[in-house]
Amino acid sequence: MPIDAAKALAAEPRTGEIAWTAKDVLLYHLGIGAGLPATDPDELRYTLESRLHVLPSFATVAGSGAPGVISGLSMPGVEVDLARVLHGGQTLRVHRPIPATGTATATSRIAGVYDKGKAAVLVLRTEVADAEGPLWTNDAQIFLRGEGGFGGDRGPSVRLGPPAGPPERTVERTVREDQALLYRLSGDWNPLHADPEFAKVAGFERPILHGLCTYGMALKAVVDTLLGGDVTRVRSYATRFAGVVYPGETLRIRMWRREGDVRVAVSSVERDDAPVLADTVVQHT
Repeated sequence: MPIDAAKALAAEPRTGEIAWTAKDVLLYHLGIGAGLPATDPDELRYTLESRLHVLPSFATVAGSGAPGVISGLSMPGVEVDLARVLHGGQTLRVHRPIPATGTATATSRIAGVYDKGKAAVLVLRTEVADAEGPLWTNDAQIFLRGEGGFGGDRGPSVRLGPPAGPPERTVERTVREDQALLYRLSGDWNPLHADPEFAKVAGFERPILHGLCTYGMALKAVVDTLLGGDVTRVRSYATRFAGVVYPGETLRIRMWRREGDVRVAVSSVERDDAPVLADTVVQHT
């Protein structure tokens, strides 16, 4: 059987050292669209090393290793066709502010294997800590088409009801034509995001933007718009990837502020508000 849930859950965690520098953080910020206008003091917090604040979503690329979606497929008990794999969602919990330069230990394991009927969902959990203690926990939800039906637990539902009332704020962010080419330099070299021929074979009209790039763009919009630009206020950030984004499109980011969190919905303006990120929540202080 392609997935042995018991074996996957019982496998020993994988541990490795990761490191990053201010240059890595700056490159990530540029990859998610920071720096426009280039001399804006609010943007310089993301693009100038002497003022650098680290957006928490940098945790998804810190160390520049293979994304969780890929590394999770090489874990014991998991044997699947890459063509059936989708990155279904991402959850980040921040334990304290991420330093601009650091070394840390990353420990990864399969934290959940769920049977959704026609598909299976793996949860790959990566916990990162440095000499001072825990830094962040990343959960990548990996959706495996055609791998369900093995009689396992269906797992929790991540679907949320629609937010109440109109959004408090709506902003639009343009995805540059070259943005996927820049973002991939932070570690995700999948040709789906750069090679037109590869994208066509995968069923897309042209290369698509990384889902985690959209994830970073949306968090930056929330921090800049509703959290006073203070990256340290973010405590957790969860989303479900609901659709693709093509470079050159415009993201419409709607925000509903509640006590202690912000609900977010992201869509593509040019495709009649086709959903891109759904069931998205930023928890904050």
